[in-house]
Amino acid sequence: MNRDSNGYTFGFAAAMVLVVASVLAFTASSLKDLQAENVRKEKMQNILSTIGIKTDREGAEKLFNEYIVEQLALKNDGTVDTTVDAFSEIDLAIELKKNPQEQRFPLYVANVESAQYYIIPLRGAGLWNAIWGYIALNEDKNSIKGVVFDHQGETAGLGAEITQQWFMDRFLEEKIFDASGALVGITVSKTNNDPNDTDKDDHEVDAISGATITGDGVSDMIIERLQHYLPYLKAKPADIAYNN
Repeated sequence: MNRDSNGYTFGFAAAMVLVVASVLAFTASSLKDLQAENVRKEKMQNILSTIGIKTDREGAEKLFNEYIVEQLALKNDGTVDTTVDAFSEIDLAIELKKNPQEQRFPLYVANVESAQYYIIPLRGAGLWNAIWGYIALNEDKNSIKGVVFDHQGETAGLGAEITQQWFMDRFLEEKIFDASGALVGITVSKTNNDPNDTDKDDHEVDAISGATITGDGVSDMIIERLQHYLPYLKAKPADIAYNN
């Protein structure tokens, strides 16, 4: 065999491509379950973080099972669909493409030292791509216990700052309903007159400089998602129906 021929060179290159592709495919397949498990535990971490429970990935499941007392899949009318697993069967990226009447809205009820919290997943659009997160409401179903935000492709140092704790802390104790009981959400405002966010009744937090579109995306995401939970948030516990 002439190793200096073009045929040999092309054949050797093709063989190497096949070998490398096979190794990469095998590696990806082998790691798939591990990656899925890491995503599952990170989701638990994020949910717990909104209620002030910090944990590493390995400790997340134990604490999740300890503090999360209900995992509900709500219909648009506020009733609970008991046939759907809220944690593992609802992907908001898919749900958002459906008609609201067909969507299922996950909600997690937590109990920490006899205090109850309601955790709602969020998903919307930033400047470049999807943004998402969780918002936890206190027992009054109005004031915010905590939030977590993440993104797929916001600009570093600008829109990507929504993941920073100092920004998320601005939402603490802000209220999603106004004095008349109307849902108004929380506006990320560049004209906010309360830059230290000490006024917890103005339904605003100070925006990130240079990240107006991402901030608007956070505002829109919160109000759009919360409006689907209104029937549940307004209902008395005894009035919540569980349907198959």
